[in-house]
Amino acid sequence: MPRVAFAALLLSAFTTRHSAHAQYVGHISAFVSDARTGAVLAQVNPDLQRYPASLTKLMTLYMTFKALRSGAVTLDQAVPVSIHSATREPSKLGLVPGSYLTVEQGVLGLVTKSANDAACALGELIGGNEAQFAAMMTAQAHDLGMSQTTFRNASGLPDPGQMTTARDLATLAQRLISDFPEDYHYFSVGVFYFHGHEIPNHNPMLRYYPGADGMKTGYTAQAGLNLVTSAMRDNVRLVGVVMGASSNIERTRTMAALMDQGFADEGVAPVERSAPMAKPFILARATRSRRKTLTFFASSEDARHAPVQVAEAPLRRSKKFGMKPGIVHYVLARAPLAKHSKAAHEHTGSRGEHSRHRSKT
Repeated sequence: MPRVAFAALLLSAFTTRHSAHAQYVGHISAFVSDARTGAVLAQVNPDLQRYPASLTKLMTLYMTFKALRSGAVTLDQAVPVSIHSATREPSKLGLVPGSYLTVEQGVLGLVTKSANDAACALGELIGGNEAQFAAMMTAQAHDLGMSQTTFRNASGLPDPGQMTTARDLATLAQRLISDFPEDYHYFSVGVFYFHGHEIPNHNPMLRYYPGADGMKTGYTAQAGLNLVTSAMRDNVRLVGVVMGASSNIERTRTMAALMDQGFADEGVAPVERSAPMAKPFILARATRSRRKTLTFFASSEDARHAPVQVAEAPLRRSKKFGMKPGIVHYVLARAPLAKHSKAAHEHTGSRGEHSRHRSKT
């Protein structure tokens, strides 16, 4: 994109007024940086206080990956579903009080459907209750240098005290990549299968933008449309944040323009978006006890599609899931090992207050 045209885009997309309402819809904040060097490539109102919406779940995932790393939880551990978590507003998996899901299913529910009930259930497992988990999230954010961030819940459902900035979210995205390389692949899962339902990933950049391999979308009526993206080209990885867009198209196009310019500034040649980039078929787990990522490339007879990343390997060969030429769209996620786990915490049964605004993505 020519620099003049790019400057015009920024002028039109990022005109804001510095006021108490700058975090609301139509007032965009943005930040793009090199994930390896930390070099800032673009910033527009990067330190305005914003509502994170479902970008909150990036910290929920950070805390979950940290608990996995320490051994406090395991991927196939049963996560109890409390009344409080089951009654979170959509978007959600539709979890039923008294039921269970695995930690891995919870992670997949967050990165694909942005499930508020799964986020709350993970928070209760790790923190004991959602309020305590939010305090842990805030403390972790400050430890990472996210000094302008406060969390009040695990999902991003509206709370006037839950605030962050585009700069802080870029810091979080970079640390997710660098601190948990063994878990980063979850962000590029295109679809997973849960209780008879195929659940696709909400992130449009995975389909639209060459090199994109994560991270997360977010929306509430008050926050507008938010997006954090990471993409790699020619061994250069960028992290981008766009907050407060007024439409899905504006959010996606603004992010794409910022990332394109960032890659250009890093000396990376442009990539045509006329055809989807092929994505590897990744098996996230090799065994129950060891966490490995194995990469396979599945062939496709239809050039309009590409293999997607899935959560687990098939348990047996079959006509549907056998390793043969063709597209493998998903596999079944493993059921919990047991209904009760020694690492599980006591959960709150209170229903809590609902906001009339929903966290859609």
